Amino acid sequence: MGDGGNNSQGKTFSGGEMLNLRKLLAFTVVFVLGFALHTARAQSVYGTIAGTITDSSGAAIANATVTLTNLGTGEKHTMEASPSGQYTFVNILPGRYRVEGEKSGFKKVVREPVVVEIESGLRVDLVLQVGAQTETVEVTGEAPLLQPETQSLGQVVEGRLVTESPLNGRNPLALVALVPGVVPQGSPSGGNYSGGSSVGANPFALGDFQIGGGQAGQSQILLDGVATNGAYLNIVTVVPTQDAIQEFKVQTNNLGPEYGRFAGGVINLATKSGTNSFHGSAYEFLRNKVFDANDFFSARFGLPVPAFTQNQFGVNVGGPVIKNKLFFFSSYEGYRLRKGNTITTSVPTALERTGDFSQSGFPIYDPLSPVGTCTSGGGTCRTQFPGNNIAGRIDPTAQALLSYFPLPNQPGETNNFVENFSSGGNIDQLNERVDFNLSEKQRLFGRYTRNHILSLPLAPFKDICTDRCTEDTIAHQVAVGDTIAISPQTILDLHIGYTRFTYVRTPLSKGIDLSPFGPNWAALAPQFAYTHIPDVCVSQTQGDSQWGGPGSWCSQGLGSGIGAYDDTLSFTPSLSKIMGSHTFKVGGEFRLLRNNYYQSNIPAGLYQFDAGMTAPNPKNSPGATFLNDPALCKGPQVCGGGQGFASFLLGYGQDINSSVVTPSRMATQVKYLAFYAGDTFRVTRKLTLNLGARLDLQGDWTERFDRQVAFLPNATSPIASAVGMPNLKGEFPLVHSPLLSRRTPF
Repeated sequence: MGDGGNNSQGKTFSGGEMLNLRKLLAFTVVFVLGFALHTARAQSVYGTIAGTITDSSGAAIANATVTLTNLGTGEKHTMEASPSGQYTFVNILPGRYRVEGEKSGFKKVVREPVVVEIESGLRVDLVLQVGAQTETVEVTGEAPLLQPETQSLGQVVEGRLVTESPLNGRNPLALVALVPGVVPQGSPSGGNYSGGSSVGANPFALGDFQIGGGQAGQSQILLDGVATNGAYLNIVTVVPTQDAIQEFKVQTNNLGPEYGRFAGGVINLATKSGTNSFHGSAYEFLRNKVFDANDFFSARFGLPVPAFTQNQFGVNVGGPVIKNKLFFFSSYEGYRLRKGNTITTSVPTALERTGDFSQSGFPIYDPLSPVGTCTSGGGTCRTQFPGNNIAGRIDPTAQALLSYFPLPNQPGETNNFVENFSSGGNIDQLNERVDFNLSEKQRLFGRYTRNHILSLPLAPFKDICTDRCTEDTIAHQVAVGDTIAISPQTILDLHIGYTRFTYVRTPLSKGIDLSPFGPNWAALAPQFAYTHIPDVCVSQTQGDSQWGGPGSWCSQGLGSGIGAYDDTLSFTPSLSKIMGSHTFKVGGEFRLLRNNYYQSNIPAGLYQFDAGMTAPNPKNSPGATFLNDPALCKGPQVCGGGQGFASFLLGYGQDINSSVVTPSRMATQVKYLAFYAGDTFRVTRKLTLNLGARLDLQGDWTERFDRQVAFLPNATSPIASAVGMPNLKGEFPLVHSPLLSRRTPF
């Protein structure tokens, strides 16, 4: 079309384009409606009761009075039904309730107990019969109530099942596996992340399940409406013990707009609160080695049944401080595990520790003697030590390190050390909760939880772990909630939560004095993240078996130290407005997640040794085969000579595999903001529409002190200029290193 002097432009769509446009429009409408059809309740532990008041003929009774009473605490809420007879109570804590309906000219009707579960939406219709208002009709023992007020798919695990289930470790999240749509990826209680021995709740495994097809560790877990997922690996920081949990619900699909920042599902946990009656319990669970049989290897070497003692004990009590007003609930649980472990490994013999390899079965060559010519393999051949004895050449650092390794307690060169040693851990958890009904219009609650997991190291050698060393995990969480009834139809709910999570891994020899290892170590100490025994790896590529103790020790970073300090602050306000058959809700969520982290895997350096430095030919790999030279071959296992432990004693390692890493410390944070709105529209008594929408604003991770950089491939370099000769600048340094230069010990 011509513009005809008009600045606007137009386009004529063909039939195919119009069809594609209709498809796109239809897809958009379906997508938006699918997203919008959700419940709009608070991101919390509350339930909802709604219903219609009618007479015996089914006609609605306008403006009837409805009263909701908590049977445990005596808390009451009263409202007037709408002209169409509808009523709704929102933000109801899980528990047993009584619902009363009354109107002048009708008998009062009472229905109890009405059991409200976490994140439930019950419909309780009341039928009033004509009669005096002083007469009461009580309805009890009816069929379980349906939940037409909620559309989310999931399952509630109620308190009795949580409390009475025989769970090893007493971690209630183990019951998540009972819910359809949940696929466990391992034991939720986890194992001891120091050697695989169970110490109860491992925070790195608590979220190790898939919900609704999502990935493991990506679900959201809420405790009393407060997020427990931390910034560090999204791990679950706090899970109360069985006796502190009222109930929890696993929501697997079709969740409402109040939930965000998850992939898969949501687990909502509610802690117990006090009531008008005092309740409490104390318990002790015991396991020990009396119930265990000896394992094969311990019995073979004549060792006794390894020690095993597990104690899990606790106490909880709850009740009123002021009847119908102020309540408390307190719980403590302790866990102690000590178990024996059997290690079978190879350590140097008494003769080898002195430098005498005359009984080792293969020749040891002097790395400083390039004399002679090899009959095969090419290159020069070293000279063998007289009598295979290197006692006069032992490096002082190697001599000092020997004191950390035991002598053999079994015969032979390999598997000559078998020992029982102890490992285990401690767990202590404290939960304190207070509920305060200020009035019929306001309810407050506060909770403090502290969980401490101490994992003890596997340390059969002096100051050396055979796996990760001591790990200390402490979590603190504070949750505060305030529910205010501005009017019977307008409810404001506020939740504030703060979680502090720390995970510290500490090597046994952290802070050790390095002077016994030689004068150069004291000079190097300032370059280390912290002083620690040098990590040493001794191996034999071909010939004897890998020296089990040091070989496994260094290769797993057993001097590694980790410090992770997480802070999570959350604020979740919501406002509900009941207008006839509509229950509108608007709300938001703000989270600030901070992670302060450092990790040092090889704080004092990693120094690796193999047979190459004491083999006859430095140009061939350790243990190389010399089939044409019988003098150098005393069998396929030792052909070529050389021994990794001999290289270690001499202090000559693999230059390319020796390194010192000084870690950086990071303080990262991310901000998360979300808004949502919803409407629960009761079209008829049999049809309810749940409509909602949510906007998520996920920020980027940043380093709070600008100590982290990233490469942006499309950004213009701030130091570059136009292409041309004036931009030519540089230098051409050359570094020369002789091929057979002498290596410096350590």
